[in-house]
Amino acid sequence: MSAETTRDAAQLHTPVLVDQCMDLLAPALTRPDSLLIDATLGMGGHTHAALTRFPHIRVVGIDRDPQAIALASERLREFGQRFEAVNTTYDQIGQVIDDHSADGLADAVLMDLGVSSLQLDETERGFSYAHDALLDMRMDPTRGRSAAELIADASVQELTDILRTFGQERFAHRIATLIVKERAEQPITRTGQLADLVKRAIPAPARRTGGNPSKRTFQALRIAVNNELDILRAAIPQALSHLRVGGRMVVEAYQSLEDRIVKEIFAQGARDNAPPGLPVVPESMKATLTLVTRGALQADSAEQESNPRSRSVRVRAVEIRSPWRPQ
Repeated sequence: MSAETTRDAAQLHTPVLVDQCMDLLAPALTRPDSLLIDATLGMGGHTHAALTRFPHIRVVGIDRDPQAIALASERLREFGQRFEAVNTTYDQIGQVIDDHSADGLADAVLMDLGVSSLQLDETERGFSYAHDALLDMRMDPTRGRSAAELIADASVQELTDILRTFGQERFAHRIATLIVKERAEQPITRTGQLADLVKRAIPAPARRTGGNPSKRTFQALRIAVNNELDILRAAIPQALSHLRVGGRMVVEAYQSLEDRIVKEIFAQGARDNAPPGLPVVPESMKATLTLVTRGALQADSAEQESNPRSRSVRVRAVEIRSPWRPQ
């Protein structure tokens, strides 16, 4: 995809559940010069919507992908100093807020998790099993080891654990064994090679249902390459501890591993931390979060039809009742 085509795609791209996310954020963005942190900037769709709907706010966008930073910055140039981009992983969100807020607090945080449309649509990034390309999968292609380097070095057991844990792949051991066998003959450096290998490793009856058989393997390797779940576990507490009272955090998750982490941290903060039977709950033991969404919001049938990537989304939101502390 050319740079011009990518810019055009950014202009046309509509984020999943963007209006609902803006509605959830709105009560926290009432102060003049309110600060919203878009922790997963991507192509800037959410930030564009926020800056347009809330003309009194500032947005700081975080992304580890230098291409996303460049693309979003160009797209959002019209908003001038109301927008700033930071090239880092979002587990650095606490430092980003400290650097951009006089009191070290933000009013709202938005996270749209997982791989971005930009990364999926750029064939040469190696995220997609549908197109042959170099097997990379790094969200920041300038740092860390690629998926090809990972599977070149990992043992059968390490690969099995990655595929089973991050991809929930029931044929993980078969796939891992075949990877190690095949790489002894020739390096596995392309997405097409890996997709073909996965197809051969999975029994034919199991390939007839559940979509493309490579989906779980590619997801697992992407999560491992980018250390996504550990970064998420570190980022959410940092974000919550840097939100002012009345502030809100909204998270969009697209697979169960991410959603479980979000759900557990939010639920923990929304519970009183007092022993059972205590007649009066001390302030220090009261819940610090209020669940804004009961359960998770999902895209309706119309959005799922118009945007297939919305089918798996789960949106959760919380509001800060008192300064957040880990339970």
